[in-house]
Amino acid sequence: MRNRSHRSRAVLAVAVAALLGVAGCDATGGNSPAPKDSTRGRPSPTPAWDRSPESVAAVGDSITRGFDACTVLSDCPEASWATGSDKGVKSLAVRLLGRAGAAEHSWNYAVTGARMADLPGQMAQAVTRGPELVAVMAGANDACRSSVSAMTSVAEFRTDFKDALGTLREALPTSQVYVASVPDLKRLWSEGRTNPLGKQVWKLGICPSMLGDADSLDAAATLRRDTVQDRVEAYNKVLEEVCATDRYCRFDGGAVFDYRFGTDELSHWDWFHPSRTGQAWLAETAYRVVTARKPAA
Repeated sequence: MRNRSHRSRAVLAVAVAALLGVAGCDATGGNSPAPKDSTRGRPSPTPAWDRSPESVAAVGDSITRGFDACTVLSDCPEASWATGSDKGVKSLAVRLLGRAGAAEHSWNYAVTGARMADLPGQMAQAVTRGPELVAVMAGANDACRSSVSAMTSVAEFRTDFKDALGTLREALPTSQVYVASVPDLKRLWSEGRTNPLGKQVWKLGICPSMLGDADSLDAAATLRRDTVQDRVEAYNKVLEEVCATDRYCRFDGGAVFDYRFGTDELSHWDWFHPSRTGQAWLAETAYRVVTARKPAA
């Protein structure tokens, strides 16, 4: 989720055969009227969700790259919640595929600093691998801007996310998608501001729209933070709505946004990105949604 200037899901073998009708003649070749089509008017069967996909690709931003989870100001993909190999994190890919399977059949195309506008390009890279599942976490950088006026509009955010799903669907019509909600940036401010070192790091330019003047509680600062929070909630509504139009997409139901994390889940390098503990929780949450019998409510 770092605000920096540089920019940063094989096909599921399930085919649903629809009974289109019966022959216009009877079995003996006579001219009796065709039987009434008993399937006409019935809704199409809901395709089965594969709770154990055999390959995983990840797209998104610095969270999915494991930024600041291992060393300061550096990506740490081995600690990624989605595809990492870290034993303490036990990534989504490792939980689904095992360590050997994850090493051979998972790929991470997330880029630190990426916004939703970057997702179609990342998705284009991911589809070349033919993944059975694509894990998506993006949107924090669209709200973490230099000012509230620089935040990505909700309309642009929706268009970019739909384009990313469209890129996937054009190449892989039945690959599954897990979509994580955008984290609660205001809680990040609330938790991180208790640490003097964290506030000093924030001054380097981490999410100024939310974290600028971290100690200020005046009306202007409060309005600024509330405006950012409202935009994050609007982004999550978009993710939920667009995902709901795709039969092979599961949204996390707001689990990431709603999680009441503490400082143990934050990187002690920047008090903003997830620590290994935070990455492990993200992996557990994703695994729970992907392997559930029903989508998150």
